[in-house]
Amino acid sequence: MTQQELNQVVHPQLTNDVFEHPIRNNPEAFVDEDEESNEVPIVPTDLDTSSNTVRVSRPVPPRDFLLPRALTTEKELLELAFRPAALNTRVTCRIHRCRDGLDKLYPQYHLFIEHLDTGETHHVMTARKKRKSNTSYYTITGIYRENEDVPEGYVELGKVRSNFLGTTFVIYSHGKNPLKREMTTKKKDLPIREELGAVLYDPNILGFKGPRKMTILMHTLTRDGKRPEFRPVKESEMLLSKYRDGGARDLLVLHNKSPQWNEETQSFVLNFNGRVTQASVKNFQIVHDNDLDYIVMQFGRVERDTFTMDYKYPMCLLQAFSIALTSFDAKLACE
Repeated sequence: MTQQELNQVVHPQLTNDVFEHPIRNNPEAFVDEDEESNEVPIVPTDLDTSSNTVRVSRPVPPRDFLLPRALTTEKELLELAFRPAALNTRVTCRIHRCRDGLDKLYPQYHLFIEHLDTGETHHVMTARKKRKSNTSYYTITGIYRENEDVPEGYVELGKVRSNFLGTTFVIYSHGKNPLKREMTTKKKDLPIREELGAVLYDPNILGFKGPRKMTILMHTLTRDGKRPEFRPVKESEMLLSKYRDGGARDLLVLHNKSPQWNEETQSFVLNFNGRVTQASVKNFQIVHDNDLDYIVMQFGRVERDTFTMDYKYPMCLLQAFSIALTSFDAKLACE
């Protein structure tokens, strides 16, 4: 039995039926954090939930990804950014939001790979909210450094852009827009951008209190766990169009996990297993409908401007960071 077959036996949530497409594989408003409403509380660490919680034991707990040193080449950076997490591996990250002075309305977000045992962190990406844009627009840059004697190298990795209401976001790699005539020579020489995912927030038209509802769209992986490149050249080929036109059979559709009502706290709670310590409307966990216990990604607040982000297969780092950025944005029609 191969290692891949063994992984799929031990982890039924990682079988092709869940994350792969059988047909293809077979032949801007600013909101202060302290003024949030609709917060999602976390499960208190000292609360006994044994009588109300159904626990599903996994034969092998996921191991944490370890980045032994800072990235030193562009190749290492690109592999970390675009390669899906390995099976049975959790990548733990920390995000710091910088919004001092002129950055109050247009913050920067610094992403660090975090080693939980030692507390060591490595800065690998930075996102910036773009000024003078009609919609929310984040650019993401990767960081590497060959040695201490040379300055850091920067690589443009991708961007996240929303509609006017902030209810729909699309994630792209760095490249040219095929639907738009590029005016600069620099952009003309770039490849067509890759579409990495989309995030939809359900509008809260009636103003009901409660957590946000998210839908995440991604392309399915190949049988060997690789992420194929999709570079649509017309709107009908894009994720949002396929999903809205009923063509989601070849897409991976994920949702945020619904909080459970807790009688002791008299509130809806999510269990982040200690990785999130403060209630916030931004907190979420992403799951597939076929396995609600397998947390593909989770994100939440630990301090005023510090957040943790963990992700697993089949996501890559750039996808996870981009999805987290959508949660920072104010949702005019969702709150």
